[in-house]
Formats: sequence, structure tokens, C-alpha cells
Amino acid sequence: MDVKIEDSWKRHIGAEFEKPYFAALAAFVRDEYRQGTCYPPGRLIFNAFNLCPFDKVKVVIIGQDPYHEPGQAQGLCFSVNDGVPFPPSLVNIFKEIQADLGTPVPESGSLVRWAEQGVLLLNATLTVRAHAAGSHQRHGWEEFTDAVIRELSAAREHLVFILWGSYAQGKAQLIDASRHLILRSAHPSPLSAHRGFFGNHHFSLANQYLQKYGMEPIKW
Repeated sequence: MDVKIEDSWKRHIGAEFEKPYFAALAAFVRDEYRQGTCYPPGRLIFNAFNLCPFDKVKVVIIGQDPYHEPGQAQGLCFSVNDGVPFPPSLVNIFKEIQADLGTPVPESGSLVRWAEQGVLLLNATLTVRAHAAGSHQRHGWEEFTDAVIRELSAAREHLVFILWGSYAQGKAQLIDASRHLILRSAHPSPLSAHRGFFGNHHFSLANQYLQKYGMEPIKW
């Protein structure tokens, strides 16, 4: 796997690409993409990083796995390509933004505009086999993305980490809570959104924190 990743990320986490686990991961991913359809398209595997350089990150939203149906995944957690129907979790995210900030629900489910403002939309696992949720978990991606979270926590200050659901909340141990804001709630999935996702005000809380430290708020 030829890793094409934005230069500032290469400087901060480039050492990961030289480690044995990453060589094994790259071989696995190459093999999977060769054998059948996987998502996102190869050129978009590191899209979250390429759209949001290390020094521009303000907010980190942690997802679990890319979408695994045609046309959806674009390398950003919770985001889908223009013209693709909104997955249920994304519907609920937009509902909460509307309730929290009064922002109307957008026509597109693409969150590229968030990434370009400094929101790192990070899936813990960056690839998946078509129609097989979780199929690329526990092959090394989590080790890589944990290193990303650790490096952001250590090398940056006053970031907002948004952790929805128990899986994402498990990443809180990687983050220095004395340097950053950690926001936790239930996952936006229809199975759990009514147990604390709705009404969490994470979007306004994130912006208040950014403004407190002199940063531009995110136009959610």
C-alpha cells in the first residue's frame, strides 16, 4: 500500500508506516482490494488526513468503520458522497445540529466542508469489504489510528474530541483531558440516539470551547 498522506501528518506519524504491524496491514489491505470490492476507493483511504492537515485540526470525531455499501464511503466518518441518501446516523446528526444551533438540514450528506474547517473525521478502521461491516477490524488499523489520537493529544492543545457510543468512548484513555475537551454521549444510531445523543449539544459546546481559546467556530 503506497501511503499518500498529507505532509504534516507524515512528519508526525510517519514512523508508524515503518513498523511491522503496518507492513502486515498494508499487505492485508492490498490483498483485500485485489480480491474484491472494498471501500472507500483506494485513493480516499487517507482522505480524512489529506483534507485536514495536522496543524489545522480543531475537532476530532471518532467513528468505527467505513460505510460498506456502494457509493457511500469517502474516507470520512459519518459522511457520504453528494447525492447518496443519508444513512440513519447522519440523519440524526443533522437533526441534533438543527435542534442545537438552528442550522437547517443540508441537501448533501458530504462532510468535506467540516474537514476543510478543521474537523478530523476519523474512523478507527479505515477500510472495509463490501457488504461486510467490521471485516477489516483487528488487522492493524486500530493500532495506527490510536497512534494518531495519541499524537494529536500530545502535540496539540485545546482540541475537542467527540466520542459517540461506547466504542469511541473507549478511546478517551488515549487523550489528555487536562489539555483537551472530551465530549461523550450515546451514538447517533437510531438504536441509541434517544438514550442521550439527542440533546447532547456537542456542536454548540465544541464551538464555545474553540472560541474560548481564540479559534474560529465550526460552521456545522
